[in-house]
Amino acid sequence: MPSNLGEATAQGEPYGVRMITHVSLVTVWVTDQEEAKAFYTDVLGFQVADDVAMGDGYRWLTVAHPDHPELRLTLMKPGPPLDEESAEAFRRMLGKGSLAAVGLSTDDCHKTFEELSAKGVTFIQEPADRPYGIEAIMRDNSGNWLVLVETKPFDAAAFAEMSPET
Repeated sequence: MPSNLGEATAQGEPYGVRMITHVSLVTVWVTDQEEAKAFYTDVLGFQVADDVAMGDGYRWLTVAHPDHPELRLTLMKPGPPLDEESAEAFRRMLGKGSLAAVGLSTDDCHKTFEELSAKGVTFIQEPADRPYGIEAIMRDNSGNWLVLVETKPFDAAAFAEMSPET
């Protein structure tokens, strides 16, 4: 097995290497791009990676964590290039606060919870112990759920045994 995604892989892989090397972009739907930019940069500490007006009201706005510039969050307002019906569906979900966005790692969930709470961030779940670590759930200023996790080693098989029968 290759030690990284760019190395040659087993027979059958196109061109002898994997074509996809990593996740580089995740869309976070927002109600207002300027307000979202302020939240992700001023409150969460991300940096603006791209901010380009592209015509017809379309704005390409991405932010990235300073330690992981290879993964960008696109702060996207529902609208073009989506058709109006799809854009309206996203606006309704944002209004209901029913969209999950991303998981954010932290070294100390309790401390980060306190710091972000002091900055006015709304949490819908305070830090709680889970088999995989300590987890808190907050909302960004568009209503998206953001999961804050302080991970710890765990046995996935033991975790599955703890899950209720489905």
